[in-house]
Amino acid sequence: MSTTSAPVPRPVASRAVLRRGLKVVWGGMVQERRPFSVAVVGAVLWASATVGTAWAIGWLTDTVVEPAVRVREVEAAGLWAIFGVLLAVLLVNVLGVILRRVYATIAGFNLQASYRRRVTRQYLRLPLSWHHAHPSGQLLSRAHADVEATWQVFNPLPMAIGVIFMLIIAGTMMVLVDPFLAFIGLLVFPGLFGANLIFQRVMSPRITLAQQLRAEVAEVAHESFEAGLIVKAMGREDQEADRFRHKTFELRDALIRVGRTRGVFEPVIEAIPTLGTLAVLGVGTWQVSRGELDAAQVVQMAYLFSILAFPVRALGWVLAELPRSVVGHDRVQHVLTAEGGMPYGSTTFPRRSGPAEAELEGAVYSHPGEETPTVRGVDLDMPSGSTVALVGPTGSGKTTITNLALRLVDTDAGQVRLDGIEARDLAQGQIPAAATLVAQQTFMFDDSVRGNITLGEDADDASVWESLRIAQAEDFVRSLPDGIDTFIGERGGTLSGGQRQRIALARAIWRRPRLLVLDDATSAVDPSVEQAILTGLREARGGMTVLVVAYRMATILLADSIVYVEHGQVVDRGPHRELVARCSGYADLVNAYAREAAERDAVTRQEENDQ
Repeated sequence: MSTTSAPVPRPVASRAVLRRGLKVVWGGMVQERRPFSVAVVGAVLWASATVGTAWAIGWLTDTVVEPAVRVREVEAAGLWAIFGVLLAVLLVNVLGVILRRVYATIAGFNLQASYRRRVTRQYLRLPLSWHHAHPSGQLLSRAHADVEATWQVFNPLPMAIGVIFMLIIAGTMMVLVDPFLAFIGLLVFPGLFGANLIFQRVMSPRITLAQQLRAEVAEVAHESFEAGLIVKAMGREDQEADRFRHKTFELRDALIRVGRTRGVFEPVIEAIPTLGTLAVLGVGTWQVSRGELDAAQVVQMAYLFSILAFPVRALGWVLAELPRSVVGHDRVQHVLTAEGGMPYGSTTFPRRSGPAEAELEGAVYSHPGEETPTVRGVDLDMPSGSTVALVGPTGSGKTTITNLALRLVDTDAGQVRLDGIEARDLAQGQIPAAATLVAQQTFMFDDSVRGNITLGEDADDASVWESLRIAQAEDFVRSLPDGIDTFIGERGGTLSGGQRQRIALARAIWRRPRLLVLDDATSAVDPSVEQAILTGLREARGGMTVLVVAYRMATILLADSIVYVEHGQVVDRGPHRELVARCSGYADLVNAYAREAAERDAVTRQEENDQ
């Protein structure tokens, strides 16, 4: 199985920002063409109305204001003409602004939602080995901050398109009024684009650094929250606070540099159109004094430049967002183009009930980046309905073997078979429907007991209570305020470790798996409760095959067969008495387990006597 991922995003080359940014924008426009088209129509209406205001003012000045000034009298019809023309232009302007803003927002947030879903689906598709190589905080940042950065450009984009349309109309009008004066005024636009290109060259690496630091801050925060119990128990609050402060100060400094760049850039963008307006007024006044233009034409030209001063900034906003958009897009694509995953076949299990039969034959597996295999040539038979105990010292590969049995990872060599079918040949969803894992580290959702067991599926109360009974969780759940409808808080914070493990076990039992894998899943419960759980599993309706990673003698003795592993290899297998007699490693290990249990029982009895 390949787990190669795309190269980590690097700072974007400045000369490629515009080209790549426009490519990203075009992809978003195509994806959200309907709302974006409406937004562009609104922008065109707004642009037409804005330019139309300048034309209306010039026309009203020429046909109403100047005659009224000459005769020193204003007729009512003239006032109504002014009011009617400006009101019509205003209504078109308002309609255009509403369409532009509303539908640009819809398009932008649709894109963000779409890409967040795509990133999340990709996370779920990629294998565990890929996730192990990528910190959770970084992955959260890709799904949130980077997606937002990619499509933030859609807020000013329709306005910028309207501005281009506005410039075409305004430029045509100005040329028709006076080509020389139009040439003087339009000289400002090369200056605007030149300033933007310089800005992109400076901003791109700074935006890249800021986005990376956002992810690192999220990573540190996520680690601190996840390890909250350890941090408090070890008294490491100050050290964690210092670590977080260091990263946040780095992010602060990076964002300040970004802000300083914007702070220099935006006044320049504002100043350039203003300079154009002043130039038009100066040259226009000189032409009026020579009789080459009349006052209405100069007013019209000057007003055109004055109203263009603010909208032209939208072009700057789009160009300013492009570096951030490209960086965010690269970081998101790093996830979306990551290779890896599991190929599936088309075979389905025959319609049959009862315990499954599972087998590993010559299984070999190496963790990514490690040369020495974690599991080497493992053969493991799990007959239908049997309970197989996997025993071995820490680091011997027991958890990896359970992951191979459930095809959470694929073997590098050898085969895994369920009911005689090679696991790779099974269709997607077949193994989870037939087999379930209960790990030592249980996860509880911020939901009710029922929700944590059924995971949102429809279920009658009787089946939930039956699963709780087998998992020896019925009594304590009945004592909760609302029974199975009691909310247990984030990660099951209101429950003990043993209670969480039993609810996780009930979650697996409720699905009636044909193969149940327990990876030290009862480590936090009493030995007597563990015995009752394993006995209940044997008696469960329909029955199941159980593979259990065992550390307690009570668990080991209940197994039909015991497999002892060391250094990723099966050393011996058989009943407990035979293994103790012929396998020294197994004997030493179980004797250590027995001594530990005896010492724990002695401490418990002493505490009871002291009371």
